[in-house]
Amino acid sequence: MSEPFVLLDNQKHADVKFSAPKYAHVADQHLLPVSLHELLYAAVDVPVVFIKNNETGEFQAVMMLGLKPNQNLLVKGEEWLGNYIPNVLRDFPLTVVLNPEQKDKVWIGVRESSDQVNKAEGEALFADGEETEFLKNRREALLKHFEQDQQSRAILGYLASKNLLIAQTLTVEVKGEQRNINGIYLIDERKLAEMSDEDFLDLRKRGLLGPIYSHLTSLNQIPRLVQFEAAL
Repeated sequence: MSEPFVLLDNQKHADVKFSAPKYAHVADQHLLPVSLHELLYAAVDVPVVFIKNNETGEFQAVMMLGLKPNQNLLVKGEEWLGNYIPNVLRDFPLTVVLNPEQKDKVWIGVRESSDQVNKAEGEALFADGEETEFLKNRREALLKHFEQDQQSRAILGYLASKNLLIAQTLTVEVKGEQRNINGIYLIDERKLAEMSDEDFLDLRKRGLLGPIYSHLTSLNQIPRLVQFEAAL
C-alpha cells in the first residue's frame, strides 16, 4: 500500500485503464485501516481494533487480518476471501494527495506500479480529455471515504479524551504456540460502564454507540483468525 504515486493527469493518463481489482499487494499486511463508518461491516469478518501513531498521538481503527506481522489470512494469491472489502482497497490504486501549503485543497494520485493500471483492458479513466463516468464515480467515492476517515480520527480523539481507549495485549494460542499481540487499543468496557449519564447520552447523540459495540462484538472473531492460521 506504500507504492509511490503520481498526480492524475488527463494528458499523461489519457489512455490509462483500470482492470479488475487484485489483492496481492496487501498479502503481507496484517492490519488495514478502516473508518468508523465501516466498522459495522468489517466487524462481521474480523476483529477491529485501534492503533496509535506515537508521533502524532492520533488513533486509527484497523481490521486485524493476521495474528502476526506480514500475515494476511484474508488474501489468497490475488483473491480477497473476506465478505467485506474495506474502502482502502476499493479506492486503490487511487489515493488522496494533500499539500501542506494548501490545506483547503486535495488532489488525486494514482499508483502507476499497480497491476490494475494498464492501457490494454479495463475501465478507461479519460475520454477526449474528460473524466469518464467511471473515474467520476471513483473520485467521488475516494473523496467521501477521505472525509469519513478525517471524521473518524476526530471521533477517536474524542474517545481518547474520555479515557475510553486502553492499551491491551491479546494472547492467543495457535497450534500449541502461545502468542502475545501488542500495540493495540480497545474500548475500555469498565470505563464505558462507569460513564456519567450525561457523557453516555452524548455518545448516543453522536452516533457512537453502534461503532463502539460493533468493535467490542468483533473481538469474538479472534478465534476465527486462529482457526484460519491453524488450517494453513
